[in-house]
Amino acid sequence: MRIRIVILWVVVSSCSAEKFYQRQHQQKSLHYEQIGFVELVKKYIDKDKSDPAGIEGIYSVTSIVLKKSKGFFSSVEKEKTVDQKDHYAQVAVIRDNRRNNREYIEVPIDKNNQTSYSIRGEFTTLSEGNIIVLKHFEPKGRILNYAFTFDREKDILEGLRTETNGNITYTYKLIFAKLYPKSLDSKD
Repeated sequence: MRIRIVILWVVVSSCSAEKFYQRQHQQKSLHYEQIGFVELVKKYIDKDKSDPAGIEGIYSVTSIVLKKSKGFFSSVEKEKTVDQKDHYAQVAVIRDNRRNNREYIEVPIDKNNQTSYSIRGEFTTLSEGNIIVLKHFEPKGRILNYAFTFDREKDILEGLRTETNGNITYTYKLIFAKLYPKSLDSKD
């Protein structure tokens, strides 16, 4: 009798632990627009095979925060690196033909066994020059805008945004290094 109770208790507790994990994951993901794997595949299949900007692919992301300020009784500006995270995430930049207000989406892909993927950013190219604007979605609804340029030879997207607080200017730099597919010029 005790063995049956223990077995029943183990089964019930493992089921409730799994439900708890699923609910926690759902609550974290609800802050972002979600895309399922099938929808992701449809976006890929439905897309125009040509990528005019050439930015579609899988990237490794590096983040750098620079602080520029003047000393208390100095006129000389000092710049120092406040934070740097090398290759802290992998994202897919995928062309999105279904929505008019964005050309590409940014989807984190460094987590395994996801039932759906959060769209964490929207890229839009400007008609003039090599400028790409990223609208990046942060937790709690905050949206950050970065201005990117794409170096086709090095397969690197480099984005900047700045914030000024009094005499201190923070520059946030995101560097997306393309992992796949490499451009034809860089394949030897």
